[in-house]
Amino acid sequence: MTLSLHNTFTKQKEPFSPLEPGVVRMYNCGPTVYSAPHIGNFRSFLYADTLRRWLEYRGFEVRQVMNITDVGHLQEDAEEGEDKLEAAARKEKKDPWEISRRYASIFLEMSARLGMRPAMKNPRATDHIPEMIEIVQLLLARGHAYVADGEVYYDVLSFPGYGRLSGNTLKQLEAGHRVEVNPKKKNPLDFALWKADPKHIMQWDSPWGRGFPGWHIECSAMARKYLGDTLDLHTGGEDNIFPHHESEIAQSEGATGKPFVRTWGHARHLLVDGEKMAKSKGNFHACQDLLDRGFAPRVLRYALVKSHYRQPLNFTIDGLESDKAALARVDELRARAAAAKGPGAGTALDAAIEVATGRFEAAMDDDLNASEALAAVFGLVSEVNRMTDLSAAEGPKLVEALARFDRVFGVFQEAAVEAPPEVQALVQAREAARKAKDWAESDRLRKEVAALGWEVKDTPQGPRLRRL
Repeated sequence: MTLSLHNTFTKQKEPFSPLEPGVVRMYNCGPTVYSAPHIGNFRSFLYADTLRRWLEYRGFEVRQVMNITDVGHLQEDAEEGEDKLEAAARKEKKDPWEISRRYASIFLEMSARLGMRPAMKNPRATDHIPEMIEIVQLLLARGHAYVADGEVYYDVLSFPGYGRLSGNTLKQLEAGHRVEVNPKKKNPLDFALWKADPKHIMQWDSPWGRGFPGWHIECSAMARKYLGDTLDLHTGGEDNIFPHHESEIAQSEGATGKPFVRTWGHARHLLVDGEKMAKSKGNFHACQDLLDRGFAPRVLRYALVKSHYRQPLNFTIDGLESDKAALARVDELRARAAAAKGPGAGTALDAAIEVATGRFEAAMDDDLNASEALAAVFGLVSEVNRMTDLSAAEGPKLVEALARFDRVFGVFQEAAVEAPPEVQALVQAREAARKAKDWAESDRLRKEVAALGWEVKDTPQGPRLRRL
């Protein structure tokens, strides 16, 4: 089956093939590092990671770049106002450079904990000011930009395609614009490429005076430097479509005269308990907060990748508990398969794995239909659980199939962690109590094991431990 992806630009699913056979150039909009990452951020990031994993499963070499925005992103994605980094620095009474370093480190650490494969590059905006200035100079030379009192703006009327990605025509945008807030602009819709503000702490020299870049120009510059003029894929959250991605297209194509992106992909918003996530509503979840509540990173990852990326995802704590239980079912089956010594299921197991694999691959080839792909996995789990105990030769086949699915989702293989000595001692004491049929003592010791963060399960092969 051919891989098909929904293209936000054309508003339809299309067969995917990269410009260079076997090589995919993919740019993902990354974080603005002014606060700890939350689950809404990581829905988009993990969609990009799942897409990369599927492309690699299908044999492509993926050259992935995910940027880190550490300057220039204004509050509420506005054209005027305070930089998010500087607002955070003022609130925390720290230097904005320190803020950006701290939260960039937290983002990269959380990405690793949630199983994201490292990108080829995680470029930071502040390291690419010369590349941004170069693109601005190209836009000025080609008549797409103008200088106004030390600032540079993009002239949206010079680019007829502005609005095609989002579906916002210039007429619609003009009709919706009520107040002229910047008399430097020729048109209220023009956006900043280079800003001048003496109060801004993070500043650089430029041909137009000292200042700092606009948010949109950063991604155009970093994508071009590491991936070239034309990308195969560009992803982000649906909130990036306008104005950010719309402006990226205008900048990049205005500067190079070449198509910027062949396929655009956007993840839908994440809701919490049916509402938009907001600190004011008390339903805001930073990723670390959920891990601190005892949920394993892979459970959080599963919660954020289990639904189709183009469908809204409603996140709940009860749902997270259910996700934990679902992954435990796979753990139990894998443990059973690894210890299999039964009479065997015969050809039934091979047939079940073949059917599940076919369903899984067809679903992922159909615009990353994660929910259908996972249904195939759990269908296999249910079917094998109804079979006669697997033989020693069959167990590894099932373990290999689960590992193959996990190359894409990164949630089915729990990290091997050896229980500490005190937990192992309690398990041994509990086993002795069970042999002595001292069920009260056995139950007490099980609770002690649980209090230390472990679950003990009794199997025909003896007690097994699993992290809670």
